[in-house]
Amino acid sequence: MTMLTHAHHLLAEARAYIAALADQTTIFDASVAYERVLLHLDAIHGDDSPPLDMAGLTDDRDVLYAIARSAITELLAHGVESLQVELVLDMLEEAHDQDTP
Repeated sequence: MTMLTHAHHLLAEARAYIAALADQTTIFDASVAYERVLLHLDAIHGDDSPPLDMAGLTDDRDVLYAIARSAITELLAHGVESLQVELVLDMLEEAHDQDTP
């Protein structure tokens, strides 16, 4: 798997898990915050984002959050600027904080 292909795989994984978080939350502001994270992830790859595959994802929001966070962090190893990664991670954490009762 090439670096670019692996980065696209990580991006797709992160997007799927964040979209699942957005779909599962019952808090409007958290849903909007997750959607903002998705928009920033799309911007990292020039809006050339892979499709979302959400089949078979867990309902455990803590697991979804942890996997999305891990996939975003791994983007650093594939040439994504650290500032972009930190911004997205910050936004994800903020959305997750809003989603926590």
